[in-house]
Amino acid sequence: MKILKVLNNNAVVFKEGGVEKIAMGPGIAFQKGKNDLINAAKVEKVFVMKEEQEKFQELLKNLPEEHIQVAEEIISYAEQQLSATLSHHVHIALSDHLSFAVERIARGISIQNKLLNEIKSLYQPEYAIGVWALQHIKKRLDITMPVDEAGYIALHIHTAKLNSPGMQQLMMNTTIINEMVTIIKKELNTEIDENSMSYQRLLTHLRFALNRLAQNEPFHEMDEEMLDVLKVKYKKSYQCAETIKQFVKDEYEINFPEAELGYITLHICRIEQRI
Repeated sequence: MKILKVLNNNAVVFKEGGVEKIAMGPGIAFQKGKNDLINAAKVEKVFVMKEEQEKFQELLKNLPEEHIQVAEEIISYAEQQLSATLSHHVHIALSDHLSFAVERIARGISIQNKLLNEIKSLYQPEYAIGVWALQHIKKRLDITMPVDEAGYIALHIHTAKLNSPGMQQLMMNTTIINEMVTIIKKELNTEIDENSMSYQRLLTHLRFALNRLAQNEPFHEMDEEMLDVLKVKYKKSYQCAETIKQFVKDEYEINFPEAELGYITLHICRIEQRI
C-alpha cells in the first residue's frame, strides 16, 4: 500500500480498489511522504467514510494528534467493553468533542450536563466507559475533566452503537424523560431516590416508550378492566401519568396511547409507595 496523502504522524490516506481509505496507527507516517510504502505492521485501523471522508481528513490534519489518539483509545476501550463495533462516525464526533472540551477547560469554561442523572441510569455501560475515559484523559493529557463530561462521552458511545437513535433524537428523548421525572416529583411533592430500582425501571420504561413511538412500533395492550381499576385504586398516580401525557402532547406532539398510561401509572405507583 502506497501513501496518497499524509494527514499527521499517525494517519495517512491510501487508495485500494479505486477507493480512498484512511489508515491509522502510531507513527505510521513518521518521516514518510506521498508514494512511500505503508508499514502494514503499524496499521491499527482502516476507515472508509464515504461522504464524511473529507471531514475526517480535515479533523486529522487540524486537531492535536494527542487528542485524536486519546479519542481512539477511548473508542477501542468502548468496543472492547461493549463487545461491539461502533459506527465510523464516532471517530469524527468523539475526536471533535474531546478536543473542544479540552480547549474549553483550558479556558476555564465548564458546561453543566443537566441530563447527567438520567444518562447515568439510562446508559449505565456507556456511562461507566465515560468515567473510565475521564481517568484515561487525566493519565494521558494531565487534564482533569468534570464528571459532566462522562455523560457527554456516554451519549457519543451510545449513539455509535448499531441501530441506536442519532444524537439529536437521543438528546431529545433524554430531555423529555428529564422533564417527565420533574413532573412526577412535582405531582408527588417529593424527591426521588435515583438509586432505587423503582426509579431505574421507570426511566427504562420511558426510554423504550419514546423509542417505540419514534419507530412506529406497537405498544403492549392493557385490559380495559385493569385500566379502570388503576384509575380508581391509584388515582393520584394515574392523574400524574395523565399530566405527563398532556405535557408531551402539548410540547412535543407526542401521543401516548391510553394503555401506556396504565403502565406509567404502575411505575409512578411503585415510586409513591416507596416514598
